[in-house]
Amino acid sequence: MTFAPDARQMVAILRGITPKDAVAVANALIEEGVTLIEVPLNSPDALTSIADIATSLAGRGHFGAGTVLTAEAVIQVRDAGGEMIVAANIDAEVAQATADLGLAYFPGVFTPSECFAALKFPVAGLKLFPGTLAGPEGLKAIKAVLPPQVPILAVGGVGPDNFASWVKAGASGFGIGTALYAPGDSADTVRAKAKTMVAAYDALGL
Repeated sequence: MTFAPDARQMVAILRGITPKDAVAVANALIEEGVTLIEVPLNSPDALTSIADIATSLAGRGHFGAGTVLTAEAVIQVRDAGGEMIVAANIDAEVAQATADLGLAYFPGVFTPSECFAALKFPVAGLKLFPGTLAGPEGLKAIKAVLPPQVPILAVGGVGPDNFASWVKAGASGFGIGTALYAPGDSADTVRAKAKTMVAAYDALGL
């Protein structure tokens, strides 16, 4: 059930990136081993960034969009070359459009009720957000009642210092935002962050 099982289950969230920086930053991430990359749609000209990344780095990673709120946006992301649809919420129309197009859907959840509501749709995994509020103990409690095979990505407040705690609680992987990319970061800055992040991830032995 894991999306892209050959990849580190660590999604780089490039919120705020612009098309002029998108390919260089994404390339730096991929070269350091972060191959799952999303551009939130509330970033400037996000669809152009996704299309540029998908075209320039085809076959080297898996790309998609975050903050996807409508079925129309799902179609636009697919047309731009995206494979992943990520959001902070659950939406039936987005879920159906994603399934119809054969894309990977990661809806946002925070409570057991939201998890089970999301599992009524074909999902590639669940995005636990905001992770800062749930914490590993919150995830551990939720995992106790969910089907064990359901992947959960912890997103928000996640980094090398707490990777192990999240994995112990049942996280399958992570979504990483500003700890990997903040608006204005150069490709070299992102590369250095990614190197640290990948070393910490690999130390988990996942």
